[in-house]
Amino acid sequence: MATIKFLGAAQEVTGSCHLLESPGTGKILLDCGMHQGGKAIERQEKEQFAFEPREIDAVVLSHAHLDHSGLLPKLVHEGFDGPIYCTKATSELLGIMLRDSYGLYKRDLERKNLRNKRRGDKPVKASYTEKDVTRALSLCEPKPYEQAFPISEQTRVTFHDAGHILGSAIVEISINEQHKTRSLVFSGDLGNRNAVLMNDPAVITKADVVMMEGTYGDRDHRSMERTIDQFDEILKATWQRGGNVMIPAFAVGRTQEILYYLGRLAHEGKLDNWQVVLDSPMAIEVTRIYDRWLHTLDCQGAKKLCDTDITLLKDFLPRLHLSVTPQESMAINMISKGVIIIAGSGMCTGGRIRHHFKHRIWNRRNTIIFTGFQARGTLGRVLVDGSKYIKMFGDDYVVKASIETLGGFSAHAGQTELVEWVTQFKNKPRVVLVHGEADALEVLSNRLWNEHEISPMIPARGQTLAF
Repeated sequence: MATIKFLGAAQEVTGSCHLLESPGTGKILLDCGMHQGGKAIERQEKEQFAFEPREIDAVVLSHAHLDHSGLLPKLVHEGFDGPIYCTKATSELLGIMLRDSYGLYKRDLERKNLRNKRRGDKPVKASYTEKDVTRALSLCEPKPYEQAFPISEQTRVTFHDAGHILGSAIVEISINEQHKTRSLVFSGDLGNRNAVLMNDPAVITKADVVMMEGTYGDRDHRSMERTIDQFDEILKATWQRGGNVMIPAFAVGRTQEILYYLGRLAHEGKLDNWQVVLDSPMAIEVTRIYDRWLHTLDCQGAKKLCDTDITLLKDFLPRLHLSVTPQESMAINMISKGVIIIAGSGMCTGGRIRHHFKHRIWNRRNTIIFTGFQARGTLGRVLVDGSKYIKMFGDDYVVKASIETLGGFSAHAGQTELVEWVTQFKNKPRVVLVHGEADALEVLSNRLWNEHEISPMIPARGQTLAF
């Protein structure tokens, strides 16, 4: 009998990790993500595996976002030495994501140990090292979409395009035991069908168990047309105030979509004379990878990019400046008005965006635009919830900048899209809702029951399902 144990992203939207176990399969991790929010060192100190890493036979990774992949180096550090299966594009993005995450963790650790040394306290031991990052990347075994591959004698895996970010996958696992085949479909993060660069999520029609994300299980997104109109209006209003715009953006997925729509506004003559600064070395590297993979993306939505030599970083967006070094980032502070700053992190848990907040959040001429989900416990969520005062770098700041949210940019499927995707399974599988806050999952569960008589399981962390 196969079991699945829910170890993360259970009634929460971060830390995706699920343990699949059966006699014929062994022990397989679906994702190995970190929880987001707080400082990197605090997150690492709190993360403890509810299993013995040495006993894990393989990891099947849905995509490269850190809330799905960020603990892979720690897993290796504690003894894991098996294959990490993912798509080719995910393996390329993963190197950027894990190295950047390690850099943030290392800096936090060095600062904390310097304070401990001054106080006479013992140093904090690193949870993992740069060698563990390198080792984790060396364990990746990239696989193409739509081609089943074995991970044991009885178990085969197929990746399907999830349409969430470049390389993201819906994971289909078939287990043959006692002359019967059982299948588990794990959605990973399902994409928003309105996303301009991504293909629509693949449709699968048969499974015994479906684990589906429910990040936006309680609501639908604003249409892309209305979102772009709102974006245009916000930019124009800020321009007229003589202000600047700050956009906290995830380096993978969200940044590339924002660059595309800014480029489109420019080509339509609607971008005024804004200077756009991409202030994120990681996002710049990621966008170069996206540019190499443009031929695999949704060319109906981004035809101008697919049919020419133009790319997101080359000739598509006038007045785009790439800020790489700390000195270039600090120089942005000298621009008094007319700059759109795109910087990480997407939930404002770290990165350069917080430094731009330090210089601009207290000025009512400026605007902060959120373009994605803000998890509980993050600075982004505090701002979206309307806080008028925040604390950063040990100081208090008044929030006078305008706070705006653009719902249509989400890389996740909205409620109706989730319902449509899961109801295309023809054999009435057992449905499990993960990767969503409890209230959102409950709303989604009620709709599935009321409209389709589907009664989903909403597992708590540590709960197990046998199938």
